[in-house]
Amino acid sequence: MRCEQMHLASGGPAVVDTVPPSPSVESVLREARSLLAPALRDAIDGLPGPEARIARYHRGWCEADGSEVPSSGDDVRGGKAVRPALVFLAARAVGGLPESAVPGAVAVELVHDFSLLHDDVIDGDPLRRHRPAAWTVYGVPSAVLAGDALLVQALRVLEAAPEPLADAAVRETMAMLADLTFGQSQDVAFEKVGSVGVRQYVDMAAGKTGALMGCACALGGILAGADRERVVGLREFGRCLGVAFQCVDDLLGIWGDSSRSGKPVGADLAARKKSLPVVAALADEQHPAGRGLAALYAQQAPLSEAEITLAADLVEEAGGREATEQEVTRQTAAAMRALSRARPTAEVYRQMHELAMLLTRRDR
Repeated sequence: MRCEQMHLASGGPAVVDTVPPSPSVESVLREARSLLAPALRDAIDGLPGPEARIARYHRGWCEADGSEVPSSGDDVRGGKAVRPALVFLAARAVGGLPESAVPGAVAVELVHDFSLLHDDVIDGDPLRRHRPAAWTVYGVPSAVLAGDALLVQALRVLEAAPEPLADAAVRETMAMLADLTFGQSQDVAFEKVGSVGVRQYVDMAAGKTGALMGCACALGGILAGADRERVVGLREFGRCLGVAFQCVDDLLGIWGDSSRSGKPVGADLAARKKSLPVVAALADEQHPAGRGLAALYAQQAPLSEAEITLAADLVEEAGGREATEQEVTRQTAAAMRALSRARPTAEVYRQMHELAMLLTRRDR
């Protein structure tokens, strides 16, 4: 099963609102950080000196000169540990202990950091988590090499897991990396082509973002000894959730609050990025707002602030916002259907549903 393809449905838009973590989800995330922290630090400290420093800086563990930043208990700085939480919940979903899935959680975080380091270089983004991006501090070659080192370390961590589970975990990760590379390649290619179809975009998002979340869930099942059918259900849950997550990111990139989301609002439009709201808005070539948006995107000169604001208005008028919000709901529903195939306990199903709601109702 693959994540469902988008259709431009009629009716009112889905609501993508602010949902703070419930006590249950906060407890899940706290436990994930606690389980992950020592093993992740060991893995990063095991990198060669220059790459270890860049990786620690990227995660917020140290300043550019290597001086330590004080930690706060179980906090794994550089994120809320959502993907590791998915790994541990997936292990629990099939009756395993979360401790058995620690190698998978560490590997997922290392791969995620690898992808972010490379993403920032590819996109030329100067900031990451409200700090100068690693490539702006250490240079492009060093940032790329640090990302490469993190990827190698992720595979080493999985290889050290008990056999025969280690082999299956490495194969799962290699398949994910192929999908991730495809998605990233498509994302870059979209910037240079005249038009992108909605189906093309969803396929890209399934690789760029869905593959890693799907792998996180699959690794939890694999390392807990689950059978193939349950692993497939977990993988597809994560994959569809990842597509929904990417759709929300696209919404935040146009209509979010920079001070709350940490995302530079308008940057995607300024770069003429073909995010899903834009792709959906351009799909109807007869819509006046869609034609106006196409004309703005065809301009050679950089867009002014007024034109960026106009572009956002045109995307909404042409239905891009509504279509993307509907897709968030659609992919989240597909994720929950897939999760049922893994036959989780009612408690774990509820926790994974709450985590999915947290990821897809982020503030914008």
